[in-house]
Amino acid sequence: MMKSFDVDDGTLVANSLASTKRANAGWREVPALKVTAPLTPEASFSTMPETLLSLGIRTRVRPELTCKLSLNSKLGTKKTMDKKAKVFLNTLLTTPSPSGSEWTIQRKWLDYVKGFADDVQTDIMGNAIGVIHPDAAFKVVLAGHCDEIGFMVTGISDQGYLSVCKVGGISPKIAPGMRMNVLGTHGHITGVVGAQAEHHGGLKEKIEVEQLYIDCGAQSKEEMEKYVQIGDFAVYHREVSYLLNNRFSGRGLDNRTGAFIVAEVLRRLAKKPPSADVGVYAVSTVSEEIGCHGAYFAGAGIQPNMAIICDVTFATDHPGVDTQKHGQYNLDGGPVLARGSVINPKINAMLEGAASSLKISLQYELLPGSTGTDGDRLRFTGSGVPIALVSLPIRYMHAPVETASMDDLEAEIRLICKMLRSLQGDEDLRPILP
Repeated sequence: MMKSFDVDDGTLVANSLASTKRANAGWREVPALKVTAPLTPEASFSTMPETLLSLGIRTRVRPELTCKLSLNSKLGTKKTMDKKAKVFLNTLLTTPSPSGSEWTIQRKWLDYVKGFADDVQTDIMGNAIGVIHPDAAFKVVLAGHCDEIGFMVTGISDQGYLSVCKVGGISPKIAPGMRMNVLGTHGHITGVVGAQAEHHGGLKEKIEVEQLYIDCGAQSKEEMEKYVQIGDFAVYHREVSYLLNNRFSGRGLDNRTGAFIVAEVLRRLAKKPPSADVGVYAVSTVSEEIGCHGAYFAGAGIQPNMAIICDVTFATDHPGVDTQKHGQYNLDGGPVLARGSVINPKINAMLEGAASSLKISLQYELLPGSTGTDGDRLRFTGSGVPIALVSLPIRYMHAPVETASMDDLEAEIRLICKMLRSLQGDEDLRPILP
């Protein structure tokens, strides 16, 4: 996460252990300085000079000086995320979880949620579930899928190269030249997707997945088979990057951010619970990218009275997007609420009321047909489940650099918590009554 802070005149202070004068220490006054500082889970604002240098503040401070940034009180107006929660988000975003191989990330999700949930469960599909008030008759599902797009190994050449097919809606155009994490049966190994040099003709204008190959450095098929079998998965080797203005970027924000959001809502509800008549089931679902299979099993097993789907949608505030065609959705514009024929208007009204109370801005996407999310399958379970869809806007969907705003993420968590705490457990969600 990146955070901008206004530092007033005179607030950049050096306290010398040797009582060195400011002038001799090389300090200079910087009135109205704007500092953009990386806010990682380990970050502190009582920091050493070398950290200030890394932030672009040029000083000639000596190592024995202790430096401190006194931050403007305007900082207090923004809600900040719990440090442990930030670490958990980073853990989810760096754990490989291609559709069909989500068990490692689900184990981490369950271990985290066990710390505050009243109950944790799994099902035959591999969904991970954390519950507040498991004995309540009125059940609310919060669904966020943990799976990501990727590749599956289809063959190993005599020279040890891996051929692949797509898992979910991944674009082969982006793959050439990318580092890969191959999730081998006998160990994870690093590879690269081969890219033809420009001197030898360069990349073809149209790239098909059948043309891709992964080079792990093996010299033969026999050597490669010591690590990888046909049917193993591969994902882009990509760490999370924290950008300016509280934005972050990485692989698979679609939709590990959703799996994070439902867990974080549950954590906050454990501290300040909803009505005892309302059971909240946070579900990290599987296989959304290949058909929303996990959501169907979750709905069939839990049989909820309502569901809120937490997924992502397309931010259109970057070059090259036809906003006349695709609509205007901005980072920092707030959560995106869906409107459409499959969306329950009463749930939407409650979410809008919560947003108004918290002064959270909402954006709206129009979905006259299906949603393209877990909600499409979950709503058909049991006698039917009324749904709402709350989405995090992200740029560069299904690229290894999906980008979102931490402020939007926090706003969505607060919105859902507020709405769930308003439930009494006797809500009638039928759009029209007899």
